[in-house]
Amino acid sequence: MNLWKKLQRLHLLKDKLVSSKNKKIFFAELIGTFTVIVFATGSVVLDTKLNGALGLPFIAIAPAIAVAIGIYLFGKTSMAHFNPAVTVAFLITKHLERKKGLLLIYLLAEILGGILASFFIYFIFGNQVHLGANAPNYIDFPIYVIVGTEIFASALLMFVILLVIFTKGLENFRGVLIGATVGLDVFLFGLISGVSMNPARSLAPAVVSGYYIDLWLYLTAPFIGTTIVGLLLKKKFSSFS
Repeated sequence: MNLWKKLQRLHLLKDKLVSSKNKKIFFAELIGTFTVIVFATGSVVLDTKLNGALGLPFIAIAPAIAVAIGIYLFGKTSMAHFNPAVTVAFLITKHLERKKGLLLIYLLAEILGGILASFFIYFIFGNQVHLGANAPNYIDFPIYVIVGTEIFASALLMFVILLVIFTKGLENFRGVLIGATVGLDVFLFGLISGVSMNPARSLAPAVVSGYYIDLWLYLTAPFIGTTIVGLLLKKKFSSFS
């Protein structure tokens, strides 16, 4: 009887620890995603308010800085996904446990964090340029180039994430390298696909502003890009280094 009670106590303690860990992951992803999307969409809105005075370099650097800061702050807590497409890729590579509802925790935190970010931008700047919603360049590029660019940019980001997180010796450079990749993608491909790489980054301004045009692109292409990389590198990064 005493043994049974001890086992019950251990089970309750385990549940509390798991619950506590999940709460930390949830809030880390929520705060991190909120920050990234405030910087990513806020930079677009601010540049528009200033009649393009800041330009594409500012729009690229802003989310790069936010991603880097988020990784250094929350990397050890949640692995700093801040992106549903990245979360799905980590599920494929088995670095995200399928049990304990972790996938749902990540996705809810990322989506909620993004929506809160868009409300924040709305109250600070108003509904300028649909709160920084992504917009593909149909005038200069055909649809297949736009879709291909968004897939490629997302795949490149996921490749760098896996490479730097699971390669020994790069621990101190993870935030810088991943953030730089985000910035580079935006700078190189922003004028082609309105590069998102992050479904939460595109969904949030759409929901808050009511502007859903082209949202389909950013809810599909990033997942395709990160999934391809996850499947290709699944065996190579099958466990933490």
